[in-house]
Amino acid sequence: MLRCIFGGSFDPVHTGHITVALAAGQALGAGAVHLVPAAVQPLKADRRLASAEDRLAMLRLATREHDLLVVDDREVRRGGVSYTVDTLREMRAEFAADRLCLMIGADAAHELPQWRERAEITRLAQIVVLTRPGAPAPRHRLIDEVLEVPAVAVSATEIRGRVARGEPIRGLVPDAVAEYIAFHGLYRADD
Repeated sequence: MLRCIFGGSFDPVHTGHITVALAAGQALGAGAVHLVPAAVQPLKADRRLASAEDRLAMLRLATREHDLLVVDDREVRRGGVSYTVDTLREMRAEFAADRLCLMIGADAAHELPQWRERAEITRLAQIVVLTRPGAPAPRHRLIDEVLEVPAVAVSATEIRGRVARGEPIRGLVPDAVAEYIAFHGLYRADD
């Protein structure tokens, strides 16, 4: 079976994450797409706004109707800075008979040469860069495939800003995620 890994901060998870993960997983013929929220991303260590527990809870709410999507909390349980190579090693040991595919966005692909043990990453998993229609993806020896996925005009930064300004976010995140954000008071501006 092909298992795809789609990591990120998911701060918060939004309709773009879900749409892209489903489309890419289906296009690649994956049996499962593991959504792996980082405990702390090394290249975004100063940007965390919601706790790991809140991000996991929102992911579980967003994926509960999608059998292809698996919320994988291994990086949160491990704690500290999340390095993809460590996650891939764990998954390789756990799913020894399966093929692994690491799905990354075009922006992350530009940073790939900076990742820890990038050669080991390419040994452990196929690297698939997800790109929007008309948007070029970097091409270098670390990338195995480029896959065009639907363009979804939404970003976590935009959502956090809208919440802080008291603007609606319905349609940008699954309804259950919007309700969670409101109930728990996430992303509100400081009074």
